Formats: sequence, C-alpha cells, structure tokens
Amino acid sequence: MEIRSHKFRQNAADALANEQLQNALAHVRSKFIQKRAKAVNNLKAFDTLRDNATAIKNHTLENLDVYLEIFEEKVIAQGGQVHWAATAQEARGQVLDICRRVPAKTVTKGKSMISEEIELNEFLEQNDITPVETDLGEYIIQLRGEHPSHIIAPAVHVNMDQVRDDFRKHHTHLPEDRVLEEPKSLLLEARGILRERFLKADVGITGANFLVAETGTSVIVTNEGNGDLTQTLPRVHIVLASLEKVVPTLEDMSQILRVLARSATGQEMSVYTTLSSGPKRPDDVDGPEEFHVILLDNGRSSMLGTEFQDMLRCIRCGACMNHCPVYHAVGGHAYGWVYPGPMGAVLSPSLAGVDKTGHLPNASTFCGRCESVCPMHIPLPKMMRHWREREFEQHLSPPSNRRNLKLWAWFAVRPGWYRLMTRFSHLGLRILSGWSGSIRWLPFARGWTRHRNMPGPERQTFMQAWQRHLVERRKS
Repeated sequence: MEIRSHKFRQNAADALANEQLQNALAHVRSKFIQKRAKAVNNLKAFDTLRDNATAIKNHTLENLDVYLEIFEEKVIAQGGQVHWAATAQEARGQVLDICRRVPAKTVTKGKSMISEEIELNEFLEQNDITPVETDLGEYIIQLRGEHPSHIIAPAVHVNMDQVRDDFRKHHTHLPEDRVLEEPKSLLLEARGILRERFLKADVGITGANFLVAETGTSVIVTNEGNGDLTQTLPRVHIVLASLEKVVPTLEDMSQILRVLARSATGQEMSVYTTLSSGPKRPDDVDGPEEFHVILLDNGRSSMLGTEFQDMLRCIRCGACMNHCPVYHAVGGHAYGWVYPGPMGAVLSPSLAGVDKTGHLPNASTFCGRCESVCPMHIPLPKMMRHWREREFEQHLSPPSNRRNLKLWAWFAVRPGWYRLMTRFSHLGLRILSGWSGSIRWLPFARGWTRHRNMPGPERQTFMQAWQRHLVERRKS
C-alpha cells in the first residue's frame, strides 16, 4: 500500500467534502461509542482488568526475546514451523516460497492488518496467485480495489447501495434479476461465493490476535466463521503475526481477551475465539497438514526501550479511532497508510518513518479521549507529542512553524518583553471580539474562524490577575 500520509491535508479536505462518507462516519460516532460504554459499565472489574492487561504486556515486552523463543520451541514441538522476517520483503518472500512449494493457485485470507502492512495481496497477484479475502468487510473492499478504512470494520465507509452495485458488477455469473434489497440477501450472496473459494483454496492465511508462548498457540478473534474455514480447510495454514503479539500464558491471554471485545465492538466476547496449535494430528477430523508462523519485525524491535515502546501494547481494538473527533471527521483513508486514527498517528511514523508520515501526529486535538478509552492504557497523546518533537528536530515541520516557535522562545526567556507583548495581544483580541466574548475573524487563523467562533480573552491576563491576587493578599 503506497504511503500517502504526506497528502493528509488534501485527503482530509476531500473526505470532509464527501457527503456519502460523512453519512457513513456517523455510524462510527454513534454505534461504537454507545456499545462500548454499555459493555464497560456492565463489568465492574473492567478497570482492574485494564490494569492487569497492561501489566501483562509490559512484562512481556521487557522479556520479549525469552517468550518468542519459548513460543518457537512449542510450535516446533507440535510439528509446526516458525519463520522470522525482519522486513516486509522477507515476509512476502516466505509466504511465496510456501505457496509455490504446495503449489498454490488460490489463497484464502482471514482478516489481517499485517498482510495489509506488507502489501501481500498485490504481491501474490503479481506472482499468479489469487488471494481471496473472506471477512465480509474485507471481501467488499477487495472487490472495490480499496484498503481498509478501519482496523476492525474495514468497510465502515461503504453504504449498502454501494455494496449492492459492487456485487452486481462482479458476480456476473448470477441472475441479473436477483433481489438484493436487504442486508441479509447481500450476506447470503457473499457467503455462497466465498464457500466455493474456501473449498478451492490450497493455502489459508490468517493473522493472530495473540501468540501464546506457553502452548505455541495462535489465537484469532472474529465474528464470522471465515477465520475457522480459512485455517482448517486448506492443506496449509500460514499465520502472519508481528513480534509483540506474544503473551506468556493462556491465562494471560484470557485476561486481555476480556477487555478486547468490550473495547472493540461492545460485546462481552466475540462470536469466535479460535486457538490453533500446530498441524493436523493423526486422530484429528480436520485441519491443515502444515502449520507455519511468520513472525514479522518490520521496525518494531527498534521501538523497544524507547519512548514509543508502550505502543507495542496495542491489541488492535480500534477504540481510540472510534472515539477520535479527527477520525470521525475524515475517516481512515485520509491517514494515507495501513493504520488510521490515534494509534496510526503513533505507529505509522515508527514503522514507515516520520519523514513520510509527519502529518499524522499533528492530526490530533489532544483531547485525550483515545488514551481514556484504550484498554491497554497507551499514552497516545504523549507519544504524538514525542513525534512532533522528532519532526521539529529533523527540520521536517514547515519553516514558518519553526520561525514562529523561535520567535516565541525569544520572548519566553525575556519576561519584560513577554509581558509587554502579552498585554498588546490581549488588547488586540479584546478589540477583535468586540467586547462580546466571541472572535469571528482572526489574522493567520482563518482555518479556525471560518468554521467556528473563537472565545475572546478574559478581562485580565493571568499575570495581571496573579499580581492583583498578590496585592490583595498582602493587604489582608
């Protein structure tokens, strides 16, 4: 997926002007937030579970090498294979080698953001292998030639009329006069198409919500049966996962699981929680003959021991973007890469470089809602500030921003001049507000005042009020 984060400003403007997209985003603002709040309120121990989940991931990250080695040993002991990939290119090559050896012509895929990160679908198609997304939302956007706009609801930007048109355009072997007026009819049609693909697939690829070191188990959490069919019907099952998905024990996994669905979709538990440990055994009714786990680094190890290590606690629930006013306004595609919303504003610069994604840490109101709802207590606003600092240090921010900050710094270390300029600015803002308390036009800030009024200043500056307070305290 081409990184287009440097075009965030234009992407955002286009999104704000897209009436259909704005109507679709209204569902994010209402449904996800309300459902999460209800699920959290119904579980009195939710905050305790958040604390436990955070502690588990912190411990794991401090000992990541140990748990990854244990996981590898357990997978091998059960007849599986583990492949280590330092880069996206290595991971793609490992998938291709496995597919060619089978040999595979069709590959079914469960939902996986890692496969988006390494651009796997495009790569397989270039090598004459057909990838088929089996998650309904992923299948819809694959037909449309798009990428996910949300990490748990990939087609949240699409309405039912668009889905109906796409099905008629691509499912040309079906009768033209079929009725597709209800969501159920669309679902049944997709199910029929995908069942055929499941049966033809030579290889199934899934992501992993967790990798359990204790048992060498990969875990996927879904609301559709596609994940199970993807990993049990084909001869070969490939798990694509990043390094930080490992947890020490099944008990640790179960604790984090209790905050995952509630934070993501407002459910107590997702419909399917599927644990896979190695290939099919002699007495198993079904399952793959081969089980492969590809562990991807792709920049994550460089986050360890830095101010961005906390980001590796992320369990991809999507709560941060569900509550983010910026995401509500522009949607996921505006962010220009795989990971949107506040978590993307931190993770994308870590993986792709702040030089390519520097707009994203700046696309925040710093309201703090993302951190307040994060089940893993990830300090997203703090880390976005760190990326802004890096951007400034590397002279990647606009020259005008740097000049203005230097000008402010000059005044900040000269109290006399600072107070004088503050008084002039205060007087000017009072005049612009017309003494009514509201500013409708402001030089150099038309982007703000074009859409909303800015509150006028108080009658006194803070320093004036403080001096007055000191005088009155001395008198008393």
